[in-house]
Amino acid sequence: MIDIKLLLNDLFNVSASDIEKAAAYQKRYDGRLENILVNMGCLTEDDLPPLYHNLLGYPLFETESFPNWKPDDSIKFSEHEILKSHHCLLLSATDTEWSIACKDPLDPSLSQFLSKKSVEIKVYIASDAQLQSFFYEIQSQTEANFNDDELTGTEEARLRELASEAPIVNLLNALITKALARGASDMHLEPHGGRFRVRYRIDGVLHQVDSLAAKMQLPLTTRLKILSGMDIAEKRRPQDGKIEMRIANQDLDIRVSALPLNAGESIVLRFLRKDSIKYDMSVLGLSNDTQALINQDLKKTTGVILLTGPTGSGKTTTLYTFLNELNTDNVKIITLEDPVEYQLDGVSQVQINADIGFDFAAGLRSIVRQDPDIIMVGEIRDKETAQIALQSALTGHLVFSTVHTNDAASAYTRLLDLGVEEFLLNAALVSVVAQRLARRLCGHCAKPAENAEELIAKYPLKEIASMAGLDALNIMQAQGCEHCNNTGFKGRIAINEYLRCDDGIKVIPKDDQFIAKAKAYNHSQNRRDLLEDGFYKVVTGVTTIDEVLRVAG
Repeated sequence: MIDIKLLLNDLFNVSASDIEKAAAYQKRYDGRLENILVNMGCLTEDDLPPLYHNLLGYPLFETESFPNWKPDDSIKFSEHEILKSHHCLLLSATDTEWSIACKDPLDPSLSQFLSKKSVEIKVYIASDAQLQSFFYEIQSQTEANFNDDELTGTEEARLRELASEAPIVNLLNALITKALARGASDMHLEPHGGRFRVRYRIDGVLHQVDSLAAKMQLPLTTRLKILSGMDIAEKRRPQDGKIEMRIANQDLDIRVSALPLNAGESIVLRFLRKDSIKYDMSVLGLSNDTQALINQDLKKTTGVILLTGPTGSGKTTTLYTFLNELNTDNVKIITLEDPVEYQLDGVSQVQINADIGFDFAAGLRSIVRQDPDIIMVGEIRDKETAQIALQSALTGHLVFSTVHTNDAASAYTRLLDLGVEEFLLNAALVSVVAQRLARRLCGHCAKPAENAEELIAKYPLKEIASMAGLDALNIMQAQGCEHCNNTGFKGRIAINEYLRCDDGIKVIPKDDQFIAKAKAYNHSQNRRDLLEDGFYKVVTGVTTIDEVLRVAG
């Protein structure tokens, strides 16, 4: 058998010192080395299947290979239950062979039970999340029929009971734990192809991680609705809810959204980890020249600084980082948000409540009377909010906000479309920063790009390097390793376009030619647009051409 200590180091980069600590604990208290390392936090539950696969040579279990699985009627229900107690699933059975999927192939009591069977055993290695959906099939041989339009009191009680049973609770917990271990920002549960698909959004990209039986949809959806305070009987309109929980000593808020579809409901969970976000300028990945310009703007005491970009481009995180830089005992900072996602120490954060008429405009009118030095408005959506924000800047406040536009110059036209006067824009705006997020290359496995010369010939990489004063081009490509879940990327980095609203911009007429003229002026000031800043991140070895074109092309 392969030495498990060598595997732990090679596959998961577990340090020799941690292995020795685990071995010392094992010698004193008994137990399995890999389980001790899981308890120490050196491994996760998701690491165990590939570990056993490499250690024992058993194949990994693929749920897609058993799309229509049902418990074998020729096997006693009690034997299914015995196997289940060992986290083991009987996939198929004949007179001569059983195929099983198990979480722990080294479980001695499982081996003892199987040794009494006069059949050949074919073993697959499975994760707990994979097994739980199949266990539900065993427990629920008959499924209640629920009215698609309206639940009776009896049906609702039965649905609550189904959603509270151990297989559903364990499955949901396993899916959330796996999502957090992989660094997912969102989890999507949706009907697809006659099954219930599970996908994680990791570094902005969706990855399918499981495909559950279709009958799992209703109890899982109901479980999430119960936890998040939604109406489980309502399946015809969208609903939103919130779950607060603590996992691995970490406070976690989960925003839950339910959307009715033709085939059921799509459920999306957004994970807000309060302790995992670092509001540090160095973490944003701003280019040195862009950061220097922004630092100059942050020293101002009046004016408006805008962040632009689509949903999910990191605007709020960037604004929080700016506020964190300015957050001292000498200034009062008030934010107006919808919703308040993360709590900033020392900052007064206000939650919008449109249901009672407390929108951005009403909130902004109120907070200017609180004598703030710095104001953050989550988003400028209408003329009234825009005018109050800009006028607040003219009366001695530094204001931060966001608008949804494709680039920096378009922020002007967006505000003009809302009805803001041109003179007010020229007087109040300090700068506009457009932003996208690209995946950052994994620092453990990235390697020099094999097609670097081809990329240099196709894209203006040399020009970008020369423009930034770089002597060499460091073009890398993704490879994939255990540190990045074999994606080649780990984390994300900001790609920005910076537009300073100086005299050169103010004198340009704000007509249908403004965007083109503003871009030309900005380029004459040796400032990059979004695509060029992405190329800058390519030649400095931070990301790839494909990533830049995906988010900014």
